[in-house]
Amino acid sequence: MSIPATAGETTAENPWPLHLLSEKLKAHIERAPSAWVEGQVIELNRRANVSYVTLRDIDAEVSLSVTVWGSVMAAMERPLERGARVVAQLKPEFWLKTGRLSMQSRDIRPVGLGDLLARIEQLRHALAAEGLFDADRKSKLPLLPHCIGLITGRNSDAMKDVLRNTSLRWPAVQFEIREVAVQGVNAVAQVTGALAELDANPAVDVIVIARGGGSLEDLLAFSHERLVRAVAAARTPVVSAIGHEADHPLLDDVADLRASTPTDAAKRIVPDVAEERARVQQARGHLHRRIHSLIERETERLHQLHSRPVLADPAGMVTVRGEDISRLRSRARSAIGTGLDRHTDNIRHLLAQVTALSPQKTLNRGYAVVQLADGTVVRSPDQVSHEAALRIRVAAGEFAAVVAGPASMPLPTETLLPA
Repeated sequence: MSIPATAGETTAENPWPLHLLSEKLKAHIERAPSAWVEGQVIELNRRANVSYVTLRDIDAEVSLSVTVWGSVMAAMERPLERGARVVAQLKPEFWLKTGRLSMQSRDIRPVGLGDLLARIEQLRHALAAEGLFDADRKSKLPLLPHCIGLITGRNSDAMKDVLRNTSLRWPAVQFEIREVAVQGVNAVAQVTGALAELDANPAVDVIVIARGGGSLEDLLAFSHERLVRAVAAARTPVVSAIGHEADHPLLDDVADLRASTPTDAAKRIVPDVAEERARVQQARGHLHRRIHSLIERETERLHQLHSRPVLADPAGMVTVRGEDISRLRSRARSAIGTGLDRHTDNIRHLLAQVTALSPQKTLNRGYAVVQLADGTVVRSPDQVSHEAALRIRVAAGEFAAVVAGPASMPLPTETLLPA
């Protein structure tokens, strides 16, 4: 039987020899190019002319064994140490005899502090350009939080500092504590998960992320982009209390409040109960003085009002008004009497004038009014005829008369005088 040309052509009746599979695997793997990778040294075993290094991913639980020859180790500027962060050029190799796959490092270089700082600064500028560090998007901390969410290391000094100092300042405060890894490969995932859990709890008023300092490599998790974006998206105010005054991870820029230390965070998130009591006492004293001053001022005003005549003798106002009314009544009566007397005299004078000018006055002097039977006043002898009936009106009344003589007979002149 002929040997199959490809693996897909093999069968149980016509298999490949084991060495052929190994040779093909070796040929395929050796065609793969070398790659530069970044990781952290977690194991380092040195032998005569070779070192066996285990690299772990920076952000995930993935590790890889690497073989480093003595010439590569000798070319490094400083000896490789466990915990160091490195970049290595890796090339896979396949051993025919054992069927073992190994990674060979052709070059390995430590990631210096300068490189880490440059990466952090580059990320800082990128996130700042997005507006994640703007002051107007930061939330204001509550004046008196009832429940504080605390994310910190397991049984760490930072946790003890926050709990102790916060309880000393405000004993009634409550905590929701999440103990997580604060460095290493699991730090970002655990801190982000604890942040999401506390942010979803409506009872939590403020969240504190605390760690008690460390080297730049130890604090790298708090400059991770994933954690920074999670803090920016949180609805609950977040306080960064990472390290000491000199430490400045990206978490400090995105947090709503940056505390220089965990102790400083405790002082800034809750008020001091002694200071608040003193302020309340001071405000109470100030209020008491203001009220006392107001009462004294109003009491003095009442005394002044009470001392006025109108309040000292309320009936006096009525008496004065009564006297005014009596005086005005007297003046009105006097004015009315005077007016009546004056107008009475005028009426009498006018009545005398009217009487003097009236026909009755003329009749009283002895004159008479002669009228015909139809009431026509006789003004001329020609108006009457012989034996004509006349009505003669005198001062005391009237009487009838008959013309006895000729109407044209002249009368003596003296008859025109009053009787």
